[in-house]
Amino acid sequence: MKTSKKYFQKLVRDNTPQNIEVSGRKPAFRYLSSEERRDALRKKLNEEINELQMARTPEELLEEAADVYEVLLAFVNQAGFLDADLDAKVKQKRRHCGSYNKFVWLESVESP
Repeated sequence: MKTSKKYFQKLVRDNTPQNIEVSGRKPAFRYLSSEERRDALRKKLNEEINELQMARTPEELLEEAADVYEVLLAFVNQAGFLDADLDAKVKQKRRHCGSYNKFVWLESVESP
């Protein structure tokens, strides 16, 4: 029986290797060092944001937004913060600056 190998070289979710094994395939993986993590998270965030932008249905949009959020949490955790710290910062900024629900587009600011 002929086998094939597909290369990915990317950060994946924690359960991905086990899910691949359950499907009868053999994953090759390793755990990233502390030095490699930030760059891997940056690349994964870009990948997930691109997928979010390409979403065609509301369901796809929600699915991809969840992936972006999960990568953001990993960034925050990697920096030593908790998920709750991010939630608190979001609430603080929302109180002070507002959110993006009104879709305000700033055209210009004139200074004296």
